[in-house]
Amino acid sequence: MVRACTAVVLVLAVATGGGGGRAGAAARVADMVWDELADCESGGDWQADTGNGYYGGLQIQPSTWAESDGLRFADRPDRASRREQTTVGEAIVRRQGWEAWPSCARELGLLGGGSGAAGGHRAGLGQGPAGPG
Repeated sequence: MVRACTAVVLVLAVATGGGGGRAGAAARVADMVWDELADCESGGDWQADTGNGYYGGLQIQPSTWAESDGLRFADRPDRASRREQTTVGEAIVRRQGWEAWPSCARELGLLGGGSGAAGGHRAGLGQGPAGPG
């Protein structure tokens, strides 16, 4: 049931912001979507530092963090609060769309080809934002 609700919220966010899987500047992603994404990316650990080059709950690369104005909060995502990480996540979605998290987004139904209830609007985070894949 939670995934169905998430899919609806995400579809609405994408629909209000235009096509291409990118949310509009005015669209906000629901907290539960960020929590589900973090669950997929880091097991829900907002201070994750696993040594893989990605940090925080959303597994963001330091370069993407800096490019998305994250340095105003902390030097790395894992050293920022959950709210600060989701604020930067919003900026990443506006710039890159859910493609920034290809595996998890697909699994959650934020991108096409996933098994999520949205029928294809899910963001995969397994590789991390602006990651290699």
